[in-house]
Amino acid sequence: MTGNWIKRAAIAATAIVVIGGFAWALREKPALVDVATVVEAPMHVAVREEGVTRVRDIYTVSAPIAGHLTRIVLEEGDRVEAGETIVASIKPLDPPLLDRRTEAELLAARDAARSGVGIAQIELKRAETDLKLANEDLQRALKLYKPGIISESTLQKATNEVDMRQAAVDAARATIGYRQAELASAEARLLQPDPANPNGNSCCVSLIAPVDGTVLSVLARSEQAVAAGMRISEIGDTSDLEIVVDLLSADAVRIRPGTQATISDWGGDVTLEAVVRRVDPAAFTKVSALGIEEQRVNAVLDLTDPDPRLGHGYRVFAEMAIWECESCLHVPISALFRNGNNWNVFVVENDRMRQTEVSVGRMNDDQAQILDGLAAGDVVVVHPGDTLVDGGRVEIRAR
Repeated sequence: MTGNWIKRAAIAATAIVVIGGFAWALREKPALVDVATVVEAPMHVAVREEGVTRVRDIYTVSAPIAGHLTRIVLEEGDRVEAGETIVASIKPLDPPLLDRRTEAELLAARDAARSGVGIAQIELKRAETDLKLANEDLQRALKLYKPGIISESTLQKATNEVDMRQAAVDAARATIGYRQAELASAEARLLQPDPANPNGNSCCVSLIAPVDGTVLSVLARSEQAVAAGMRISEIGDTSDLEIVVDLLSADAVRIRPGTQATISDWGGDVTLEAVVRRVDPAAFTKVSALGIEEQRVNAVLDLTDPDPRLGHGYRVFAEMAIWECESCLHVPISALFRNGNNWNVFVVENDRMRQTEVSVGRMNDDQAQILDGLAAGDVVVVHPGDTLVDGGRVEIRAR
């Protein structure tokens, strides 16, 4: 009897162990989650975009005439004074080299011009001879007119003949000047660069700095031939900076002139303050890094207290506040998930999850404003996974 009782007890104990093992294996395991507490605190929504500093007024020094630019001695960063500092000098261009055919044509033109001068000189001599004869005739006519031998009309003809011959002499002298000018032009076209003095010794135009400031860039540094209008350098005052930020057009409509902004990530150890001066009325298309075409709008900001370490074309990040509240209910944005068209969260109560629909207001990069559905002090699950279900057990992960 005693052996049977021991045997039955052993079987019962084994059965209890097996049943307990199945129950342990099939029990509901709690989900390990991270949580956050719903708080009522200040909150703000801002637009944060990359921007670039630039000098407010940039002056471009360009060549007013075509010529030979001398080497620029100024460097980027050099200070210049308005009306004093010579930015660049332009010399006249050397005449072009002549090929044999062009040279032969110009030599023929020069010889023709010399012949024209000779012909004009001969014409002048003939006109002077005719004038001399006319004067002699006039003298004889005057002697004959006094005793009445010739009529007054004959005397008048002799006088007119002298005037006509004088005009012919003047015309011949003017023709000589014209022909000599043609000869000088023909000889000038034959001039070639002087190999003994290739750089010349005279300067035609000196370009003076238009404003007080700093050389921002030198666009043409070496000696070279330049055309009229060619850009040589840029000058501006680096103490007068502004910031240009390109925004998505959807964000630009929420920015107004006078909006306060903070400038960060510019390399300094302090955050700078700025104010939006204007938002451009026209947008432009820009392709993002993902290859998506976006409509962007430039916003121009004025620095309240610029840092002297900032210069032209420096990269910065601007954060412009578009909404603020002194005290509002908010949760981490990572606690929200979509259930159809509505926002939901998992609220932790007594180690159980309760799926709750919430009404969301403003959002920023980290927080979401809660209008309805939660109260301050509620504990919500952040980064909820797909395996979580309403009413499931949870275990809060140790931080």
